[in-house]
Order: sequence, then C-alpha cells, then structure tokens
Amino acid sequence: MSIGPSAKAAIAATRFGLGARPGEIELARRDPVGFLKAQIRPEGAEQPQGALPPSDQAFVALRQAQMMQRQDKAASLSPPKPALADVRQGAQQEFLARARLACSTDAGFRERWTLFWCNHFTIGAKNDDTLVLAGPFEREAIRPYVFGRFEDLLVASSRHPAMLIYLDQFQSIGPNSPAAVKRGAADPSKRGGLNENLGREIMELHTLGVGSGYTQADVTEFARALTGWSIQGLPPPPAPPTPFSAAPPSPPPMPPGQFIFRQNVHEPGPRHILGKPYAQDGEAQARAVLHDLAAHPATARHLALKLARHFVADDPPPTLVAGLQKAYLQSDGRLDQLAAALIDAPEAWAPPQRKFKTPYEFMVSSYRALNREPVDYKLFGPELASLGQAPFAAPSPKGWAEDAQTWAAPDAVIKRMDWAEAFAAAAAPVMDQPVQVAQQTLGAQLSPAVNLAVSRAETRPEAFSILLMSPEFQRR
Repeated sequence: MSIGPSAKAAIAATRFGLGARPGEIELARRDPVGFLKAQIRPEGAEQPQGALPPSDQAFVALRQAQMMQRQDKAASLSPPKPALADVRQGAQQEFLARARLACSTDAGFRERWTLFWCNHFTIGAKNDDTLVLAGPFEREAIRPYVFGRFEDLLVASSRHPAMLIYLDQFQSIGPNSPAAVKRGAADPSKRGGLNENLGREIMELHTLGVGSGYTQADVTEFARALTGWSIQGLPPPPAPPTPFSAAPPSPPPMPPGQFIFRQNVHEPGPRHILGKPYAQDGEAQARAVLHDLAAHPATARHLALKLARHFVADDPPPTLVAGLQKAYLQSDGRLDQLAAALIDAPEAWAPPQRKFKTPYEFMVSSYRALNREPVDYKLFGPELASLGQAPFAAPSPKGWAEDAQTWAAPDAVIKRMDWAEAFAAAAAPVMDQPVQVAQQTLGAQLSPAVNLAVSRAETRPEAFSILLMSPEFQRR
C-alpha cells in the first residue's frame, strides 16, 4: 500500500519519533525516510544535560550517605541527617533531565531508539543502589553504543556496576574458587555460592530469548564464567593511630564504584555452553561467551521481534521481523544498519496507528505538542507514577510492558483523562490555537471528527484535552 508524503511525515514524527513538535511534520514531509536516517550517528545518542555525576561518584556518594545514616541511627540522632535524601533527590533530577531531553529533542527517532535499548537492558529501582545508578547506567552503558555493534552494547551493560548490583552478580562466588575454598576451610557455612541471575537474564532477556534452545545447564555454566565480575567497594575507614600501628593498607586496584574483575572468586576451569567449549581463563571467558551470544541467530530473531513490536504493532508482520533479523545477521550486529533496515521496511510505514502509548510516551508527546518541557520533577515524576510507570522503576528485569493490554485498561484510561484535563488547564495560557496545535501535532493523522470536536470546544483546556485523549493521539 502506497502512502503519500504527508501521511509518511506524520508517521515519522509519531510512530518512529516521540510525537511531533510544532513544525516537525512539515520538516519531515520533504523526505520522511531521510529525516529519520539523518538521526543515525556513530557517536550514539545525546546525553541529558545537568549536573549529573558519573556512576562511580554516585556510588561513593550513596555509600557515604548510607554510612552516615547508620552512624546517626547508632547515635540515636533524630531526625537523621539528610544525606541519603539528598542522594535520592539527585536521582530525581537525573530522571527530569532525561524527560526534558525527550520533550525537547529534534531527533525523536534517535531518542525513541535509545529508550528502547534502555528498556531492553532495564535497571529497575528496587532499592537505593539501583535508583541512584539507573540514570548513570543509561548515560554510560546505553547511550554511547545505540548505533554501534550490539556486542559492545551487551558488554557495556553487562559489566556496568548498576547491572552487577541489580542482578546481584557482585555477590556471586565460584564454588571452587580460591576465595570459596579459603572461606570453607574456616567455616563451611560461609563458603559462598553461585548467583545465576545475570547469566540467566542475559540469555533469556538480553540475547537469545525464551524457548531458543538453551538449557539450565547452559545458564549455570555461564554463571560460572561470569564469576569475578564485580565492583570495587569503598576502602575501610582508617584505624586510629597507635604507637604500634601497622603500615597503611595499599590503595584499591580501581577507584570505588568501578568494574573490577576478582580472580580469587572466579570459578576455575573450562566451560561448556550451547555445545561449545570455552577454555579461556579469567574475565576473557565470559567475554567470549558474550561475543558468541551476540552473534547467535536466536539473538537476531529475539531483537528483531522486540523492535518490530515496539515500533509497529503488538503482533507485527512476520515479514518485518524476518527482514530485521536478516539485517542484523548480515551486518554482524551493527545497530546503525538495523535502524536503517527498520526505516526502509515498508511494513513499518503501514497505517493505521497500532501502538498504544505508554504513560511516558503519552506525557512526553503531550509536552512536545506544545513545544514545552517539564521544569520541575514534582510536576512530572509523581504524575508519571500515578499513571503506572514510576521513574526508573520497571517491575522486573523484563522492563516495562509495551502492549495495549497493559496500558489501555479502563481505569488506566480514566487516570490519563484526569491528567490530560489538568495538563490542558495549566497549558492553556501559553498554547496556540487548539486547532492549530492539533494540526501541527497529528498532521495527516488528524481525523475530521477530532478536528471538528477540537474546534467546537468551549474553552482552550477542553479543546486540548479532547486532542490529548483522541484515538489519534493515544496511538502511534
């Protein structure tokens, strides 16, 4: 089915992008495909702006705040010092910066592509550790790699301290490692044990996918290969000096909060995974496994299906999935070429709009329609949580669901309506004529019925809320 440039321009801004800003559809109309491909660049995605610390600094600040809290509790100080609250507030500012970028960027496809990978390698804020590190994880392990090789993205995410904490990898000890043997000799109950979380989620969620032929034995062997992947912690506080004090301890091999490979907890010996032996030792063993997982045909299929579901439909055309899988394999996992293949796929441009927006997509596209961005976390984060998608808080390593069944339930739609009415009322004094906003936001996707309803609304807030809750705006 052939569609004209006006319809393709609207699809480029809404389905591939994050919603049209004023003038975006008209700009895309000249060359919708070129408009999207121009957003693919080797240096990856933009970074959120602000005083955002790197992960190692965030880690140290958190550990110091937790230490202060324990000291205050031990000293029975009431109320405790606000150090931990300050660290948590920093995570809020991190999410606000991320949202502001999504609302203001001229490269909506680039940011949507990036957010897909952030969700694919999700870090859910199940505690303060992951809450504080979720933002730096996206900036350091995802954004620089979204148009490079998938293998590089996989390695960067797998060895990042946030992922190692989130999936408890830093606690994993090879049962026959030197550290386990030493601990067992002193106290058999403290020998430590293998943690399979990271190995399982890499296979099940990040690469091969469920039902792709790997076994529990493969997961266990991969977990053994991953032992030693850890984080440099804080050094112990110095002991008070005495006349007989020993020499000060040597500094740690890496700064606190950074990845470190601990040979003494690595399970010795070769591994056998997916029918292939891995004789490498140390960190190189798991790296070799990641290399093969990234190149596996099942990984290509898994990623192709997820991308097609994210961008096009909950039940995407099999031809689209097959085309993306082929592009991945032929390019050796080049994500820039995979993105280009998605843009070139005729199935990706087919009407109608079949994807129901997540709460984050809905709120971001609402701000973009007015060419605005949130200025206060309290006006965005809690509102997003009320719609069911709390910041940095995906419910499991699977990430946020993206299907209509999850987000289009009647009670969820009512909550969207309440938010839309409040947002429209606040935006009314600064917005253009509602009909003009509707036309700039939806372009050729604006139906005569919605255009008429917006034009006949008695007030600007009513007109804008009608637009926001219209089927054309709720879907992409």
